[in-house]
Amino acid sequence: GDIEFQNVDFWYEPEKPILQNVSFKVEAGKTVAILGPTGSGKSTLISLLPRLYDIQRGKILIDGIDLKKISKRCLRKNVGIVLQEPFLFSRTLKDNISLAAENAEENQVFKAAQIASVHDVIQSFEDGYETAVGEKGVTLSGGQKQRVAIARTIINGSSILIFDDSLSAVDTETDAAIRRRLKKLKNKATTFIISHRLTTLAEADMILVLEHGRIVQQGTHLELIEEEGLYKRVWAIQNSLEAELMNGFDS
Repeated sequence: GDIEFQNVDFWYEPEKPILQNVSFKVEAGKTVAILGPTGSGKSTLISLLPRLYDIQRGKILIDGIDLKKISKRCLRKNVGIVLQEPFLFSRTLKDNISLAAENAEENQVFKAAQIASVHDVIQSFEDGYETAVGEKGVTLSGGQKQRVAIARTIINGSSILIFDDSLSAVDTETDAAIRRRLKKLKNKATTFIISHRLTTLAEADMILVLEHGRIVQQGTHLELIEEEGLYKRVWAIQNSLEAELMNGFDS
């Protein structure tokens, strides 16, 4: 679970670098949040961990071992990724959740769903966990699909979890509940969260701000709101919008 990026460069074309000189270190079990505009390299950065791409320069270490010396099969078994638009299969909800752990017992499925704040929703369906899901999850809302995908990732017991804007379709209260339950897990995973919602990022142990493929800010929420830069600007905008919304309700 210990992860270190050392001067990492990545590109699809040499003249168009996607990531440049990216360096940071995170201890096992900690949470890293990533903020940045579209095209800043956020999704590319986390795609390097399961070796969906290999870096051109620098090193990525997991527990002190060079990532390139770890088999892709092993990595992908231990790195769980939840995408913004998760794919669900045309099977039951129980099957979709237990897909990554075929021999999972019913109580394991229930526990994963509870952590993902989707257990009560599933229980409210007429057929419960035996409810059939349409191809790509068309019978579920966006937030429900994301939570089922989170449960499917959690049940696998991955030591590294990546949420690539995968809490965007759930409300802030549910978002906070999921993160709170993840923190309470006995074998807590090293977690990466990409989000544009700063309330989601604020509780992370470390926040990385990416612009044009470079880390331009790094620190905790309290440190970054005191520092001039993108994070402080986005924080001010989101606070202002929230205040306007609350004033609208009051009037």
